[in-house]
This record gives sequence, structure tokens and C-alpha cells, in this order.
Amino acid sequence: MATSPNYSWPEPDNTDLVKNGALAIRTMGNAIDTTMATMTPKSTYTAKGSIAAATGASTPANLSVGNNGETLVADSSTSTGLRYQVPVNANPVLNSAFQVWQRGTSIAVTSGTFPYTADRWNFYPNGANNAHTVSRQATNDTTNLPFIQYAGRFQRNAGQTGTGGVFLCNSFETINSLPYVGKTVTFSFYARAGANFSSASNALAYKVYTGTGTDQLSNTGYTGATAFISATATLTTTWQRFTGTATSSSSGTEISIEFSHTPSGTAGANDYYEITGVQLEVGSVATPFKTYAGTIQGELAACQRYYYRWTTGGTSTAWAGTGMNYSSTNALVMIKLPVSMRVNPTSIDVTSTASNYRVLGPSGTGAVTCSSVPTLDTSHNESPLLSFATAGSLVAGQGNAAGANSTNSAYIGFNAEL
Repeated sequence: MATSPNYSWPEPDNTDLVKNGALAIRTMGNAIDTTMATMTPKSTYTAKGSIAAATGASTPANLSVGNNGETLVADSSTSTGLRYQVPVNANPVLNSAFQVWQRGTSIAVTSGTFPYTADRWNFYPNGANNAHTVSRQATNDTTNLPFIQYAGRFQRNAGQTGTGGVFLCNSFETINSLPYVGKTVTFSFYARAGANFSSASNALAYKVYTGTGTDQLSNTGYTGATAFISATATLTTTWQRFTGTATSSSSGTEISIEFSHTPSGTAGANDYYEITGVQLEVGSVATPFKTYAGTIQGELAACQRYYYRWTTGGTSTAWAGTGMNYSSTNALVMIKLPVSMRVNPTSIDVTSTASNYRVLGPSGTGAVTCSSVPTLDTSHNESPLLSFATAGSLVAGQGNAAGANSTNSAYIGFNAEL
């Protein structure tokens, strides 16, 4: 017997007798009826924009259209496996995977200070005998992490007995905070503990704040601070992902994130926690982790908007910039920054040793060692002017170059942080 090409319904052959026609038609009709019964009935579509999505095998269900501008995404936690959501924003957490460490990849932090460590991250161990080391670490885990290379380690130094609170913060500019104001927001991160992590019950608290000021640094006081996400993660020695979701304040104009814990007893050799893959996004579900920029070059440039450090790059005779001698003892040197900074730099960081720096002297005389460390003469967000002082030997009005004096430890950091 012949069959139809798409559904294989039985059809009479050309050679069948007429007396068998009624049976053949009835057989085909029953096959059509059976096929149609398995199709989604039109009553499933309850409104404009509805689509059918199964809740299980042979179980169609209506999925109502989302709000204007939302997109359809997979979500295994819903009955249909689908949901509508606002398109995912770029992750506003700069250096969220701890890739950029312009100040060094291992930084000693004494009690009671709140310095930047990894770019954009402040760290504060409170109280006496609470010294820490902040360092970049390889995650060495492609099973529990989505191929993130680095993490930040925040370690109480072995033998320390201070038990003051320990805080890690990342503050956003207002311009990067406004897209999350008054929205349902999900915060997520990966974390694990060292074998001697001394926080009670391996607890690491995390909060996301809004403030009502402009471009403030959260650890120095947020105007109108409100923690709209506040929870505690229980760490193990294996990487885990933690998430929190809430609606941010509609009056907020700035956002910051904070991790904190209280150590106890005397620190062992591995009294630390590690964090990476920190993400903030609009929506109620944590999506796969992504950095602020799609490339390491982009992430570095985004961080250099707040801080840029010139180093010798392993070359002892590196020159930082060129300029003109103002007098026999003072050289003015312009440094061209790689990106436009957020504001004109408010200060510079240098080593404490004047002899680490030098100025190219008059023709034939070679370089002249500096008598004091460089200072900021005229601030500019693209090309600040520095002053290099010497004991003499310069020629006023002559061009110059200035930089490191046969040492790889020289650096000049430009600070436009919040």
C-alpha cells in the first residue's frame, strides 16, 4: 500500500478495486486524525506573542510574551525551560577575574590601612596584629570554574593574632552604576578557602551597596548607603559559585561590592580565601561569567583609566618621557599616558629612593642622577608634567629625557582613583 511522503499516512494504490476505496479513505482519515491529535491545539496560544514550549514529553504549554526589549533565553529552573529577560549588560566589575595587578602581584597590607591591591580592589584588615598579603594566584581548576586563569588571594599572615574585621571592596563610578538603579540585579562570584581559613564556620559575608552620592569610595563613607544584597557564603577548599538577587534602590546613584569576614585565633600557614569571577548583572539569574572587556587589553585599559603605573619593563635604562630643563637643577618632563584617565591625576606613586631616577644631561655628559624623587608639577589626564630634581649639571632650556637610573625597581604611578 502506498503512503503519504511526510506523515506516512496509508493511501490506496492506483490498482486497488473501487470497492476497497471506502476502507482506504477511512484508514487514511483515522491516521490523519491521530496525527492532528498530537499537534499543539490553537487554544494553547492565549495572547498575542504567545509561543508553545513543552513542560515535558508530549506536554505543550503556553509561554506568554515578555516585555518590550526583552529576549528569550534558556533557563532550566522554569517549567518550560525558557524565560524572557532584559538583554545582559556588560559586567561593570572592573578586574573581576583579577587579571590586572599594576601595583605588583604580591602586596603586603598592614593593619588599619585600606590600599588598592589588585587594580580597582581595596583591602582593609582592621585592628592590630592583622597583617595580610594580597596576591595573584592561578586557579588551576577547569572543572569547577569556567576557565578563569587567576584569582585574588587574601591571606592573614601566619602567626598573626589580630581578629579585627577584614574587608575587600570594589566601588563603581556613577556612570557605571546608573544602568542597575531600581532593577532586579543578580550578584555572583566564585570563592574557596585555604585549609586554615579561620573565619567561624568558614563564613564569608558579601554585600552590594547603593549610595546617593557621586563617584564616592565606599570604604571612606557612602552617602545614603543601603545594602540591597546581603548574604553569607560558606566556603570550602573547592571552588563554588555563590549568587544573590534583589532589587536595587531606585534612588541610588552609585554601587559598590564588599566581602568581609572576622578571623579568629592565630593564623596558620593557609589562613586565606580566594575570589574570582565576580559579576553584577540585571536579571534574576546568574548568567555565565564574563569580564568587563572582552580582551585583556581592554580590561587593562579600563583599569588604567583609574591608575597607571610606568615601570622599566625589565630594562634598566628605560626612559619615561621627554621635556626641557627648567634650570640647572630641575628638569620638567611630560609623560604620555596610554589612556585618558578618569580625572586629572591627584597624586603620583614613586619609590622612596631618589637615585632610582635620572635625567639625560647635556650632550656628552651622560645621565645625571636625581637628588630627590620625581614630583607632580602639572596634572593632566593624558599628559601630566613631572619635575625631576638634580644637584646640578643640567643646562636650562635644553631638551631632556628622564627615567630609571640603572635599576628595574623604579616606577611612577599616576592616581585618578575614586
